Order: sequence, then structure tokens, then C-alpha cells
Amino acid sequence: MTQHQLFVSAFFIVLLVLFYQIAIIFAPFLVPVLWAVIIARMSNSLYLKLVHLLAGRDRLAASLLTFATMFLVVFPMVSLTFLLIQETAIAYRSVVEWVQAGGMRQLPEYIGKIPLGGRFIQEQLGTFVMEGSGYESSIVDGTKTVGAFVFAQMSGLARDALSVTVDFSIMLFALFFFYKDGRDLFWRLYHLLPLEERHKQKVFARLDRTLAAVVKGVLTTALMQGVLAGGAYVVLGAPFPLVLAAVSALFSLLPVGGTALVWVPVAGYLLWSGPIWKGIAMAAWGALVVVGLVDNFLKPLLIGHGTQLPTLFLFFSIVGGLAAYGFIGVFFGPILLAILLTAIQIYEEEYQMKGRGLPKTGTAA
Repeated sequence: MTQHQLFVSAFFIVLLVLFYQIAIIFAPFLVPVLWAVIIARMSNSLYLKLVHLLAGRDRLAASLLTFATMFLVVFPMVSLTFLLIQETAIAYRSVVEWVQAGGMRQLPEYIGKIPLGGRFIQEQLGTFVMEGSGYESSIVDGTKTVGAFVFAQMSGLARDALSVTVDFSIMLFALFFFYKDGRDLFWRLYHLLPLEERHKQKVFARLDRTLAAVVKGVLTTALMQGVLAGGAYVVLGAPFPLVLAAVSALFSLLPVGGTALVWVPVAGYLLWSGPIWKGIAMAAWGALVVVGLVDNFLKPLLIGHGTQLPTLFLFFSIVGGLAAYGFIGVFFGPILLAILLTAIQIYEEEYQMKGRGLPKTGTAA
């Protein structure tokens, strides 16, 4: 090994060690910074228009958009979180009081009014809640256990309020600088990548297309499902419709279950509380419109076609991203998948086909 090669090897070893140490230092801030990157990218065109309107005053434009994000996104989310805590406590107390007042004994009578299988379910449920069977006290105890768990989680959320506030502050702080200096940071990263120009263009084009499609698709469908389900909750007289609508929108991000985890229990409650047609209407609306139209048609149309990712891999990237990184993984998983598929395509074009003496296809990502 020559002196120059030794120097280069030592330099890259030191560089990798420095990157590793910096990654450890920056790791606690990864999620809020990623949120800032996503928000800055999706609102970049609005920022550029605002800079133009303000005669090139980029600092003022960045400040205005950062404050707008704080008032339009952060404050509503914090308010909704505290509202959810309050109404969850009310709902828990209502369930406990209903069970303790003997509501379980009246349940078979209500179930029997359900068309088709209601009578059969009534007979089975009548045996289940029969007086002296001990099941009612078990349900009361179970409800208390579930309630204690919910309150423990809510208390943990309240205790972590400071941490959440810090994360939001970091996100807003980073967002301001991504608006103001984002273009320079991007081009610096772009030129640092050790790839040919056409490969850089392919990677960043795919990355940009995937990010835009996932964010627009996920947020649009979540908002639509929350509004459609929430409208049904209001019209049909479900309790706590605002919280249920917000939870429906949040659960729509889950690849498995989704909004059905909310509107199915609501339909069951409406069937029990009567009139029966309300429960049937809720079930039909949830299955045909909230899930059938939006989840099964609009969501794949917005995400799948926009990203040009295989549906099976896209599904697992969302599920795996959610499990590995939390809510941010819904966006991060498909982005990593898009980068990987683009890297595989570059490998095929540059190495596999050259090795076989085949002409490069030049197919766009």
C-alpha cells in the first residue's frame, strides 16, 4: 500500500467514525427533523411564491410559513390530544356506570331486535349474561382493568407533554432553516453523492415522486375518511363525534383494520341503543363509502400509481415502517423502498447488463 492509499484509507475511516458519532448525537432529533423535511418539501412551492411576493425576503417568508404551521398544525393537534384525554375519561365512566347499573342484562333484549341473526345471538348472549353466572362481575372487572390501562397511557402522555413540546419546538426550528437554507443544503448533498449525474437525477426524481404521492395520498384519504365517518357520527347521533372522527382519521393510517376499528363498534353501539336502522346505516356507510370507496379505490389510486411501487411491497413497507419508526414510518418506509428499487435498477443497468453484454434499457424509474 502506497503512502497516498494509506492516507486515503485513514481519511475514510476517520470520516466514517465521525459520521457514526454524529448519528448518535443527532438520533434523538431524527423524527422531528424528518417531519420538518416532509413539511418543507410539500410546502416548498408555497414558500417560493411567498418569497416572490415579499420581494426576495426569504427570512420573512420562512418565518411566516413556520408560524402558519404552528397555528394550523401544532396547536390543533395539541388541543385535540387534550380533548381526547377528557372525552376518553367520560366514555370510560359512562361504560362502567352502564355495566354496574345492569346494562348487561338488558343487552340480549336489544340484540334480539337486530334483523336476521339477532334472535340467535340473543339466546347465546342471554346464557352468557345470566344472573349468577359471574360473567357480569368479570366484565365489570375487565372494564376497570381496561380503563386503568387507558388512564395509565393517558397519564404517560401527560407526563411526556414536555417531551412532545420539545419535539414540536425542534421541528419548527428545523422547519424555518429548511425553508430558508433548504435549497443550498439540497444541492450540497446532491453534489456530494458519488453517483453519475443521470443516476442522481433518477434517485432524486423517484424520491421526490414517492414522497409527494405518499404524503398527498395518506393525508388526503385520512382527512376524507375522518370527514365522511365524522359526518355519519353526527347525523346518526353517536356520542363524542369529534373525537371519533379524529380517531377514525388517525386509524385510517393503519394498513390493517383502519377506520373499521372505530365505525364497527359505533355501529354496534347504535344497534344496541336504537333505533336499529341507525346501526345498519352506520355499518353500510362505513363498509361501502368510508372503506369501499376511499380506502379500496382512492387510496391505492393516489399512492400506488403516484409512487409506481409494487402494491405488495408498498403494503409491507408501510406496515414495517409503522412498526419500526412509529407514525413517521408510514412515510419513511415507502421512501426507503423507492430508493432501494432505484438502486437495484441502477445496479442492473450498470453492472448486470454490462456483464452480459446487453444494451441498457434506459427505462425510466
